[in-house]
Amino acid sequence: MTGHPELGSLLPRDEWNGRLVANVHPADWQNPAPRERYHLVVVGAGTAGLVTAAVAGSLGARVALVERHLMGGDCLNVGCVPSKAVIAAGKRAHARGEATPEGFAEAMRRMREIRARISHEDSAARYTAEFGVDVFLGEGRFAGPDALEVGGRRLRFRRAVIATGARPSAPPVPGLAEAGYRTNETIFELTERPARLAVIGGGPIGCELAQAFQRLGVRVTLLEVGAHVLEREDPDAAEIVQRALARDGVDLAVGCAIDRVERRGAERVLHLKRADGRAEALAVDEILVAVGRAPNVEGLGLEAAGVAFDGRLGVEVDDRLRTSNCRIFAAGDVCMRWKFTHAADAAAKIVVQNALFGGRRKLSALVMPWCTYTEPEIAHVGLYEREARERGIELDTYLTPMARVNRAATDGEEEGFVKVHVRRGGDRILGATLVGSHAGELLTPLTLAIGSGLGLGAFANLIYPYPTLAEGLKATAGAYTRTRLTPTVKRLFGLWFRLTG
Repeated sequence: MTGHPELGSLLPRDEWNGRLVANVHPADWQNPAPRERYHLVVVGAGTAGLVTAAVAGSLGARVALVERHLMGGDCLNVGCVPSKAVIAAGKRAHARGEATPEGFAEAMRRMREIRARISHEDSAARYTAEFGVDVFLGEGRFAGPDALEVGGRRLRFRRAVIATGARPSAPPVPGLAEAGYRTNETIFELTERPARLAVIGGGPIGCELAQAFQRLGVRVTLLEVGAHVLEREDPDAAEIVQRALARDGVDLAVGCAIDRVERRGAERVLHLKRADGRAEALAVDEILVAVGRAPNVEGLGLEAAGVAFDGRLGVEVDDRLRTSNCRIFAAGDVCMRWKFTHAADAAAKIVVQNALFGGRRKLSALVMPWCTYTEPEIAHVGLYEREARERGIELDTYLTPMARVNRAATDGEEEGFVKVHVRRGGDRILGATLVGSHAGELLTPLTLAIGSGLGLGAFANLIYPYPTLAEGLKATAGAYTRTRLTPTVKRLFGLWFRLTG
């Protein structure tokens, strides 16, 4: 229930899934004869593995890429691409004020079409022809500190990269496995709209899909053991999203405990205890589990390679992404706390420099943004206020409500804010949280500023097209510059005007 579906049973068996598989795991694929020795062998063709292989291959290295399932990994097949297509469909249905079973089926069909169309970018044929990579489809297993076996063939390497990603995990709730549940790996197989859906987990995936399916006409109950959804986010931001979910009709059961689950015919029944102590038997048609991820470290022969790992935390790496075997590196969800596609992309580039060119780039030097694609979105980069307090860093915080941004007013999307944290007494940006429409897009200039050492004051000097949502950044910078107008500065200005008047 939690593992990858078998290739032959990728559901539904339609034109679009057929095209997907033809690109990312073609049935007639013939593994090439191995080279005598590779500069780089990459295990796993998700984002981290694909970017590593593409960059190294483009630079002229001899590269082998090994994938046991579908190239493209979670992002293409069961993560970013399908989820954002479904979220977009939910947004359109919400704007029209109508959600029908036929509309749900069309939304899922369109998602499969988009996924199939995009899949060429991650295809075995493209990586062979465009990047000169030897693509091996099959189970890869280390046979020693400098060799990997796949399909009965041995690939010798100077360096290797473990990029096998992670998979959904499930809470130890009695009866859950027996009752049957879906994860992000199987929820996108749906072709007919379930009447009732229980989503276990109020993190980013749970909130995004709970809202999307509710908007597509599913009656959704979101179950979260914590006091509110998105507990790792800025509390003010999480509160706005929680209100938005409730406004859309999601039944929010926060502070909720699940005692057990049972199957009653076609129904799944979750026995709950709500925050107020009320016991409840919640009957649903489907359960979506979205509570965390476990690294894919089993069956790789890591012991034979001398690679230290932990079943819960993944492959152990240092700040340069080196494993305990100096020949082998790792990148992406299998070893990193940042489990984002863009984090895997950035880590892959670090690996290429460090593994092939003796580089000394560090993962900790990255400025890592992220976004939760609910409506409104939450986007964040840098420190949260609580993290600054824990580190003893004093902050000044500047906040602009989106209601004060004219474009947000004209669009009728005034919910949210721009919140920027700077070091006390100055304008060096240490963190930012944005809530609102297109918050993820608005975050990028702040990410650039942190990485480049630009202060918040620099945003006051930019010229912004009017009206745009980016004026929220301008207003926030203006709040900072006004603090520079101290009584002493005002007296000096007054003196100047008297002398020149």
